[in-house]
Amino acid sequence: MKNLLLTLFLGVCFFSSTAQNDLPSATLETMEGKDVALEDVTNKEGITIISLWATWCVPCLKELDAINDLYDDWQQETNVKLIAVSVDDSRTVKRVKSMVNGKDWDYTILLDTNNDFKRALNASTVPLTILVKDNKIIYEHSGYSPGAELELYEKIKELSK
Repeated sequence: MKNLLLTLFLGVCFFSSTAQNDLPSATLETMEGKDVALEDVTNKEGITIISLWATWCVPCLKELDAINDLYDDWQQETNVKLIAVSVDDSRTVKRVKSMVNGKDWDYTILLDTNNDFKRALNASTVPLTILVKDNKIIYEHSGYSPGAELELYEKIKELSK
């Protein structure tokens, strides 16, 4: 009986850990109010960075600003694409468009106002940065400190090979 329970427990652990490798299906909203399936906007020929962020999250803004300074070079060297998914709720989502316009970010910006995608990722905090290739999550990092964007780029180059 103990062996059966242990086998079942290990099986559940194995399947739940491998299931996390798949990018969850999600329908998000563009800043223009159109629904878009996340898998339709990910990079089909390389790596996609998906950054969960919010207008009220200072580390999120610092990370996206730091990446923005290097993003053109990253795209030329690795063909990476960044999708910044705002998790601002219905009270703060109205700030997203003006903030993005003021930042001049060259990213795809999507909205997750109900936090469905955030929940599907089991994300407890932002910023959360994940790397996706072939609809699989291949790397995940939570939080931001100066220089983390350089580590992220090294990981992108390593995984792009």
